[in-house]
Order: sequence, then C-alpha cells, then structure tokens
Amino acid sequence: MTDKKPNKSNNRPSTPHRASQGNRDFRKRTQRNERPESASPARTVPVHANTGGQAGIFLKEGREKSLQRRHPWIFSGGIERIDGAPASGDTVPVRDANGQFLAWAAYNASSQITARLWSLREDEIIDADFFRRKISLAIAARAGLNLDRDSTGMRLIHAESDGLPGLIVDQYGDVIVMQIGSAGPERWRETIADILQELRSPVCIYERSDSDSRALEGLELRNGVLRGELPSAVEVIENGLRFGVDVADGQKTGFYLDQRDNRALTETLADGCDVLNCFCYTGGFSLYALRGGAKSVLSIDASGEALEIAAQNLNRNGLDADRAEWQDADVFAALRKLRDQGRTFDLIILDPPKFAPTAAFAEKAARGYKDINLLGFKLLRPGGLLFTYSCSGGISEELFQKIIAGAALDAGVDAQIIHHLHASADHPVLLSFPEGAYLKGLVLRVAG
Repeated sequence: MTDKKPNKSNNRPSTPHRASQGNRDFRKRTQRNERPESASPARTVPVHANTGGQAGIFLKEGREKSLQRRHPWIFSGGIERIDGAPASGDTVPVRDANGQFLAWAAYNASSQITARLWSLREDEIIDADFFRRKISLAIAARAGLNLDRDSTGMRLIHAESDGLPGLIVDQYGDVIVMQIGSAGPERWRETIADILQELRSPVCIYERSDSDSRALEGLELRNGVLRGELPSAVEVIENGLRFGVDVADGQKTGFYLDQRDNRALTETLADGCDVLNCFCYTGGFSLYALRGGAKSVLSIDASGEALEIAAQNLNRNGLDADRAEWQDADVFAALRKLRDQGRTFDLIILDPPKFAPTAAFAEKAARGYKDINLLGFKLLRPGGLLFTYSCSGGISEELFQKIIAGAALDAGVDAQIIHHLHASADHPVLLSFPEGAYLKGLVLRVAG
C-alpha cells in the first residue's frame, strides 16, 4: 500500500507495499463461457453448458486424491494437460487421468493454483443462479449465528470456506465491501455485485480488489465504487463500541472483523492493567482494554493516518483519553526502546502484519515473529499476559506455537498457554481446506 494508507505492513520495512490502485472498469457480463470445441482426439468427453464442449483439465495419475478429499485447489504441478484454450476465469471440467469427471473449476493459467473448485457435481451449471444460491446460503448461515445482535459488521462470504474461492465480502452497516482475489469471481464480478445488491440492499457496494496477492493471479489492482455511492463516513458498531471504517484506503476491507471475539476477550482481562498494544491500527484492542478498566494503554503503529482514526474512535466512544497514549513509530524499534528504558506492562498485544503470505516465506517470517515475541516477553511483568497473533497463511498453528516457545526460551521465561485463539464465527473454516484457518493466536501467562 502507499505510505498514505494505514498500512500495518509499514511496521516492518521488509514487507512490500502494494502497487498503485487501478481504477479500470471491467463491466463485461459473462453468463457462460463460449469456447470452441477442443480438437484433441485423445478422449471423447461429454459436452456441457459450462464449457461449450471444451474438454478441460486432465490431472496426472494419482493427483485426483485432493479433489476427492474436497480440497478446492488444483496446482499446476498436478496437471497432465489442458485441452482447448480456456481463458482466465473460464469454467472448465477437471478430469482424472482416465477422463472421468471430477469437478467444475475456474481456470487461471497465470497462477500456480491453476484451477479453483466451483462444484463436484457434473450436472451443475455455473451461472447466475449458481452464485445466487451460494451467496444466499452464506448469508443465511451468518444469520443463524446471531452476530448482529450487538454488532453491525459481519463477513458475509469467506471465500473457499463458503464455496466461492477468492471472494471476500464484508458488510459495515449499510455498506458492503467486496474483495476479489482470483480469476473465477473476477469473471463473475458484475453478476455477484447484482446479487449482493438484490439480497442486501446496501447504499453502496465498494470494491477493494487491491491486495498484493492479485499480482500472483495475473489480475490488475482495482479500488472503487461498484454500486451506489460511498457515504462520507462509514461506521461499524461492535459489541457496543463504535469504530470508523476507512473503506477506500484502510487495511483489508477497512476493519479487522476477524478479531471480534479476541478483542472481547481482551476486555475481560484488562482491568487494572498497564496495556501495550502493538500494530494497533485504528485502536480496536485498545478501546476494548480501556472499556475493560485498563489503568493505561500505550498503542503503537507506523501509520499516522490509522492513529488519527484511532483517536477519533476513542472520542466517539467517550472513553478516558488520559489513560490512552498513541505512538507513531516502527514497532520493532519502539519495543527495543521500551526495553532499554526498562518499561514493563501487565498485558501486551502483538498483532503484526502478514509476514508470510505463503509457505515459501515461512523461514523469514519465523525470524520476525520470534524477534517481536522475544521483545514482548522481556517487557512483561511477572504474571503478565501476552496476546500474540499471526495472520500469515504460510505459518501453521503448530509452527507458530514452536516459534513462540523458542522466543520464551530465549527470553528466559516460563509461559503457560491459557487460550488458543482464532477468527470469529463469521470466518468459518472448511474442514477440507485447513488453509482457511489463517488467523491463529495464543494468550500466554508468564510465570511470576
């Protein structure tokens, strides 16, 4: 992201900034993929409305097992050949080495994940009705969670875990933010927006398809209004606290809905504590801690813009500003300075940016996580609590715990795990897609 944006990644110099935003308007509607029939004589395969007769993807022998386990990704290394000439976003059939149908998937030659699963049913047609049904099911599932009793923000669609790979949809009051991360929903972008408008009647649908990961998919960055008009101010209420949401320029889709439950837990443990909140963004954990009775809260982030919103959030909730301190600084440098000053805290929150978007970055990310948690342990008072998180998909929960254990060992402290933390319930994880459990956290108590 540009330096003007409240970017958590600015707290770590080695984390790349995203490129400038694209504002191109791709308005073509595609109801079916019209492709000439494949000329390959290798096998005779059924013609289907999804493909116009295209034979599609044939997997190497034995590589069908992941699909049979209902995993939604097909990697390039598992493909024997591709018949026809599908374009990015086309729906293609996936077949085993013997030509037997396995699934319908969205194709993308530019990605290492060459295809993403739409359906395992051969008689399924991937059209507007398919997306209306999938989106309706996702929304109905959230309604059953009763999350809107005290909150106006919710994740409506959580990509692969809702059967819509690469599609994220968040709602903040009467504003919907849509983020597209793969070629399949990119092809159906306008149809999806129409369905969301029909089902939710928002005043605005805003697109935030500007994440770094789109480059890996060969997709241009895009940021702008899709439907309606963006209000001058967007606010979300969460468990009675009010937060301003920077839809156009904030992190992710403007707010971290996934941390809802973890922020609430922080409130219950903050009474009487001196709290340090690192990578605080717009002050979510800080406000919960203050409402929970924290004696003081020092909040640090490298984005001055994010801290301005955080201060506004403090005021809009009528919380005691005398107990809150905001610091615009690189978190790693700030923690070392606090250590050198001999400062200590009762409760520390470490919620850093994504150090490892994929497993290929895991080793480098592990060093960053270890460094910051080592500093965190050194700043904790005996009996203090450390809330530590990773939102890196390339770092497993098991690896994360090992990294934190190594940091505690180097800090010379004994620590107990008292909570394992994950994303809130509107961010479900498909059992066949463990990669969806990107957010993991621990609450640790340091022995007195």
